[in-house]
Amino acid sequence: MSRIGRKIIDVPQAVTVTVDGSRVTVKGPRGELERTFHPEMTITLEDGQLSVARPNDERQTRALHGLTRALLANMVTGVTEGFRKMLVIEGVGYRAEQIGKNNLLMLYLGFSHPISIQPPDGISISTDARARTITIEGIDRELVGELAAKIRGLRPPEPYKGKGIRYDKEVVRRKAGKAKVG
Repeated sequence: MSRIGRKIIDVPQAVTVTVDGSRVTVKGPRGELERTFHPEMTITLEDGQLSVARPNDERQTRALHGLTRALLANMVTGVTEGFRKMLVIEGVGYRAEQIGKNNLLMLYLGFSHPISIQPPDGISISTDARARTITIEGIDRELVGELAAKIRGLRPPEPYKGKGIRYDKEVVRRKAGKAKVG
């Protein structure tokens, strides 16, 4: 049996979970998330605890068992605590700025033009005063991670000087440049 799939998810008092067949709605202090899961997975809510069961031991259903449980746990965590990703910008002239109340992010990354990014609903972006750190916050872990990866993909860190956008705790392995021989 899946070690992740068989773990019970404790639902906090401030969170309301509604299970309607394969559709699950989770409401909490930070917002509401809704998702439809695979119809073979059985999701039950008893005494403030969520559990996931699978019908058989086939490879596909074993994989879905752990996935379903992980997605449910992320939904409960998202509506209570939320998720956050931090990106660090390194490089001369590279910076980010927030424009207006609509949360528009402008990135200046050494291209001939600035890049504007409009975050999806439910996701907020903020920058620090030095315009070197971008913080992405939201209740949907998938959207937060996807937006962070999209922004990092615009100018990934290069191994020679370390310029680019990297995750906060990411370590960039540096390479030696050209060496004079003889």
